[in-house]
Amino acid sequence: MRFFLFVALLAALATAVFAWTKEDHEIFDIVSALEASEGKGTTFYSLLDLSPTATLAELNKAYRKKSIQLHPDKNPGVKGIQERFARLGIIANILRSPEGRKRYDFFYKNGVPKWRGTGYYYSRFRPGLVTVLVFLVILTSGLQYLAQKVNYRRDLEKVRQTIHAAKLAAWGPKMVPLDGRRKVKMSLGGGPRMDEEGNVVPGKMVDMVVDGNGVYICDGAEAHLLDESSMTPPAISRTWFVSLVSGLVRRKGTGEKTVEESDEGTETESCAGAVAGAPVSKIGGRRRKAGRTKAGK
Repeated sequence: MRFFLFVALLAALATAVFAWTKEDHEIFDIVSALEASEGKGTTFYSLLDLSPTATLAELNKAYRKKSIQLHPDKNPGVKGIQERFARLGIIANILRSPEGRKRYDFFYKNGVPKWRGTGYYYSRFRPGLVTVLVFLVILTSGLQYLAQKVNYRRDLEKVRQTIHAAKLAAWGPKMVPLDGRRKVKMSLGGGPRMDEEGNVVPGKMVDMVVDGNGVYICDGAEAHLLDESSMTPPAISRTWFVSLVSGLVRRKGTGEKTVEESDEGTETESCAGAVAGAPVSKIGGRRRKAGRTKAGK
């Protein structure tokens, strides 16, 4: 947990340090447009045929010379000459400003960053509301699906460990299957803890029955088969947006129905007896009730 907090803090500090200004964004745009027009690697200085240490007087002289070469009146019919001439004026103004030249020299020496911040790209592409909503739906659904995969693998491993522990308790360390059913008590989670009186209390304990290779969890007089295949695997159909849409369609098509079930009789049969009776349900997903046998039958 501390590691993730440290990473988050580091990311926040990095964002603050590399938060480019509006003037930086202008330089990024000019650099990209300049290289696209004049060729890869073209810089403000190479365009004006100047060295980075040129004085303001040298800059003005070089600008006048270059502006005559790129003036639209001198180049009638040349494609893109208006944009090139306007860009030359912007470059000259940036280099004339002490702060602007200082910022450009920084990127000139260190290179223009490839990642220029979310604000830079957002301000240039400005996605519409629908695009943003679609992106958020895809992002959150993808993260939810990833969480499903992580939880599924964790639950699958927990089921395997529980099955192995139940068989170990029933058969002993040699893990030799024994005839008949063996009832054992197992912990389903949570380690030992201390109660208010200082006594050691084990984690949540449940009764389980091992019958051959089958391991069953007792729930009153019912037995539920603990099986890997009964774990619910990750599915796109169970992400929030797909579930919401399918639920609305299903509700509109069929309407809501309420089914009330009555449960008569008293369950007195033991869990071990339920294992020996009718087919039992599996743990995980939707449970199907095992056959019940009333006392006296």
